[in-house]
Amino acid sequence: MKELPVEPAPLRRDVDADLAQRLDLFEQLLLKWQPKMNLVAPSTLKSIRTRHIEDSLQVSDVLPHAQRWVDLGSGGGFPGIVTALRLRGQEDALVHLVESDHRKCAFLREVSRETQAPVEIHRGRIEEILPTLPEVDAISARALASMAMLVEMTLERLENGAVAVFLKGQDVGSELTKMPIYSSLKLRLVASRTDPLGRIVMLGSTDHGQMGGVGQ
Repeated sequence: MKELPVEPAPLRRDVDADLAQRLDLFEQLLLKWQPKMNLVAPSTLKSIRTRHIEDSLQVSDVLPHAQRWVDLGSGGGFPGIVTALRLRGQEDALVHLVESDHRKCAFLREVSRETQAPVEIHRGRIEEILPTLPEVDAISARALASMAMLVEMTLERLENGAVAVFLKGQDVGSELTKMPIYSSLKLRLVASRTDPLGRIVMLGSTDHGQMGGVGQ
């Protein structure tokens, strides 16, 4: 695969007082539950805001008009809970959180109750849950699987109009090289605000650039 151009990082939309308060509550709940299970890497506990929350805010920043999401492998709530809190209060906004670990699902349920995030939690394997969900605008994932595996899992949805927003690290170039080429999909790379080597990978069968939000 030839080297793709990288677009500027997404503009950071304002975080109002209500969203900031709910994000703070989410962070407190994560710290409360962290000793019970490995929600985030212990080395990142002192930088949850920048490493996890700010990173996750980029997902909705690149697709600000998407209201119906599926978040795959939601784990500690990144980016799914953050996306849902950003969308809270918007009509028809909903994020489906897909997670196979029952303990992490319990954590996500408590977070959703305490923060009133507009989510539905689905416990099970992605390949079993995803086909049962209603139509969505977008699909997100963070630190879950290789690009090849992510596209294989979501291809049908992407070909039917959903847009993928995958947060990837420094190995994104190698992952894209190993990913099969799908003539039905358009791919965009967007720089990360929080990781100089990271990229936001956007995939879809339509011109998802029309959904706006990318660039300076």
